[in-house]
Amino acid sequence: MKKSVLITGAFGYLGGRIAKLLAQDPDVAVHLGTRDGRREAPEWIGSGKVTAMDLVSSGSLDDACRDMDVVVHLAAVNEVESASDPRRALEVNGLGTLRLLEAAQRNGVGRFVYLSTIHVYGSPLAGVITERTLPRPRHPYAITHRVAEDLVLASHDTGKLTGIVLRLSNGFGAPASPEADRWTLVVNDLCRQAVTTERLVLKTPGLQRRDFITLNDVARAVSHMLELEPDMCGDGLFNLGGDDAVSILDMANLIAARCETTLGSRLPVERPEPVASETVEDLEYRIDKIKSTGFTLTGDAEGEIDATLRFCAEYFGRGEKR
Repeated sequence: MKKSVLITGAFGYLGGRIAKLLAQDPDVAVHLGTRDGRREAPEWIGSGKVTAMDLVSSGSLDDACRDMDVVVHLAAVNEVESASDPRRALEVNGLGTLRLLEAAQRNGVGRFVYLSTIHVYGSPLAGVITERTLPRPRHPYAITHRVAEDLVLASHDTGKLTGIVLRLSNGFGAPASPEADRWTLVVNDLCRQAVTTERLVLKTPGLQRRDFITLNDVARAVSHMLELEPDMCGDGLFNLGGDDAVSILDMANLIAARCETTLGSRLPVERPEPVASETVEDLEYRIDKIKSTGFTLTGDAEGEIDATLRFCAEYFGRGEKR
C-alpha cells in the first residue's frame, strides 16, 4: 500500500529536492503542498499531485492533510523576510505550524517531520554543538523556527503523533526548479556569480567556518525519517549536517576548482584581506544522534557544485549582470 506524504513548501529550494527524491520511491505518493493550487504538477511527480493549502487557513489544511500518512513541513517565511517582518514570520512559521499540526492530528496523520535550522543555537555558531546544547536564537527566523520546534515536539511527547525535528545546517546544491529563489545562500551565490559575472567575490575574508550538507543528503535524511521505527525516534530531535565544518574560503576555492572542470575556466577568489587581530572559532556540528539510527552521509559535494554551476549556466547564462 502506498504511503501518502504531504510536503509543504514543495516548490521551494529544499522542498523541491526532497519531493523529487521521494517521488522516485514507488511506494510513496507525494503531494506537493502550495498556496497556488493552480500550479501544474511536474513531470517527475508520478502518482502524486499538487495540493492547495495555506498556513493561515485551517480549512485548507484539513483538506490537505486528509488521508495523509506523513506531513513533511518546510513552508516558512525565509530569513530575509523574517528580518523585515517579524510579526508575519511568527504568524506563518509559528502559528502556521500549530494550525498544520492540529489539522494533521484531526485527520489521523501518523508522522510529522519538521525542517528547522541550526540557527536556533544562536549566533555566532561556534564550538561543539549537540542536541543538548542550549538554544539561544537571536534572529526572528531562528526564533520562530524554535517556536515551531517546541510545538512539534510537544505533540510527539504527548503521543498525538510521531513528531520529528531536523535542525538543518547549510544545505547546498542545485534546486529542482528555477523558481526556487535562494541565491543569497553562499554556495548558490558563488555559483551564480561564476556564471553571470565570471567572478567569485566574497564579502568577507571567508575565515568563518560553516557546516555544509548536500541537498541529496538532506533529502535522504527525510526519506530515512519516514521509515524510522517509532522506538528509534527517541525524543524526536536530531541535528542534520555534513559532519565536517569548513571555512567559507575553502568552499569558495572548491567552487573555483569545479568552475575549471565544469565551465572550462578557473576563477580567482576575490576577498578582503583579514586583519591581523581577526580570529575565528572552530565549529563542530555533531550528528551522532541521527547516525545512531542508521543514517549515513553519502553526498558528493563536487557533484552538487557541478550541478549548481550547470543549472546556473542553463537558466541565467553568462554575462548576466546581477
